Amino acid sequence: MADIKYDIVEHIAVLSESPKGWTKELNLISWNGREPKYDLRDWSPDKTKMGKGVTLTVPDMGNLKAALDNLDL
Repeated sequence: MADIKYDIVEHIAVLSESPKGWTKELNLISWNGREPKYDLRDWSPDKTKMGKGVTLTVPDMGNLKAALDNLDL
């Protein structure tokens, strides 16, 4: 598997933390030098390992926000 390069451009929020210290985070990340996208995934405490996640473009994030605004939480 090819190396994946990433740069956390902006840390937005930690949503939760596991007993082993992994955190579920929302960040703005540039993957392999591309334009940054919003990214939601689990990260190890030292940010060297990551779980599977979801990346969202700005329009995707706007649609998600609108959908969340309509939920009664």
